[in-house]
Amino acid sequence: MQRATLDLWVGIFVVAGIAAILFLALRVGNMGSFDSASTYTVKAEFDNIGGLKARAPIKSAGVVVGRVAEIGFDSAMYEATVTMKLDTRYKFPKDSSASIMTSGLLGEQYVALEAGGEEKMLSEGDTLKITQGAVVLENLIGQFLYNKSEEAPKAAEPK
Repeated sequence: MQRATLDLWVGIFVVAGIAAILFLALRVGNMGSFDSASTYTVKAEFDNIGGLKARAPIKSAGVVVGRVAEIGFDSAMYEATVTMKLDTRYKFPKDSSASIMTSGLLGEQYVALEAGGEEKMLSEGDTLKITQGAVVLENLIGQFLYNKSEEAPKAAEPK
């Protein structure tokens, strides 16, 4: 009888451990938040999304207000189309702007929303008109080196 009780408690402990690991995995993967029932969909087109991925956060004033639902390519305009799901608790004016930012120097990329001043709010299916693509570190370094190489001959010329 004691052996059966001990086996029962070990089984309960193992099941609780597996449930805790599953819960943590869903929380780390951000799969447990922003269900589709409490969101509205907004699109934005960017010339460059860098390393933005689906499920990336959408932040406004540092607060996560939504998630990137889908990333596609518009072959007519040659731009990336980002579909975002915003929480219905957060309303933004129609003239809001979206930028792709990076957390820290080499951190994850996210979409930053800046509220505009219009009185009409974004609704299901709207498209943001004002966007700014990702700043690619390699391009910045290339521009810096190119500018430095142009400056070098000027400094060497005698006056």
